[in-house]
Amino acid sequence: MDRFKNKIALITGSSQGIGAACALRLAKEGCDIILNGHKFDERGEKLIAEIKDMGRRAAFLEADLSKADAAKKLITDAVAVFGHLDILVNNAGVEKKASFWEVTEEDYDLIMNTNLKGVFFSIQSFVNYCRKNKIAGTVINMSSVHEEIAFPNFAAYCASKGGLMMLTRNLASELAQFNIRINNVAPGAVSTPINQDLLNNKKQLEKVLQNIPLKRMGKPEDVAAVVAFLASDDAAYVTGSTYYVDGGLTYHYEEQ
Repeated sequence: MDRFKNKIALITGSSQGIGAACALRLAKEGCDIILNGHKFDERGEKLIAEIKDMGRRAAFLEADLSKADAAKKLITDAVAVFGHLDILVNNAGVEKKASFWEVTEEDYDLIMNTNLKGVFFSIQSFVNYCRKNKIAGTVINMSSVHEEIAFPNFAAYCASKGGLMMLTRNLASELAQFNIRINNVAPGAVSTPINQDLLNNKKQLEKVLQNIPLKRMGKPEDVAAVVAFLASDDAAYVTGSTYYVDGGLTYHYEEQ
C-alpha cells in the first residue's frame, strides 16, 4: 500500500522508540523519510538502512529542538534534502521527574522549550514553507495522555502537553484556510526507552496495567499506526483533534 507515494516526512526525535516506529511505518507505506535527533549514531544508521531496504529514501539531520532558531532551521534543512516536505511529525520530547516544590528552572526550561517552544517554531517554519509553495501540509504532534490527566511529580511535563493540546486546537482553526491539517496523538503507557524504569519495576508496572482496560502496555507500532492514519488522505476531514492511543487508560485512571 502506497498511501504516501511521492510524499516526504520529517519526524523529530526519531532515533528510537515511537519516532523510529513512525518512520518505519510511513516508509512502509511509500514515504521518503527525514530522521532527526541530537546526534547521528548507530541507531540512525540502522534506521536509514531499514528504510532504504524498503526502497525509500532516508536522511538524518541533527538538531537541538529546545532552541527556536534550530527548530526553524531544521525545517529549511529538511526541505533542502529531497526538495520538498509534506508531513511534519513533532515527536521529540523530554520529561523529568521531581516533586513540584523541587523543580529547577533549568529542568523547567528544558521541558517547556523542547516540548512546546521548539514545536511551536518548527510548525511556524513549516507553515510558512507550505503557504509559500501552496502545499497542503500535515502536522502531527506527539502529545501524551497527560495533556488530559494529572501526573504527580511531572508538573512541567503536564503543563507542556496541556499547552500543546491548546496550540493544536488553535492552529487547526487558523491554518484551515491554507488546507493545513494539525492533530495530536496522545500515547499512554508505551514500551519505549523513556519508560524503561517502569518496565524494570514489576510492582509498579502491575499497578499501571490495572489502570489499563486492555491490560497491556502499548507498543510503538500502535502509536505509529495512528500517526500514519492522520498523515494520510484517509484523515482529510480530521483536524484539531487528539487521538488517545492508551488502551483505554485516560478515562479509566487512578493515580497509584
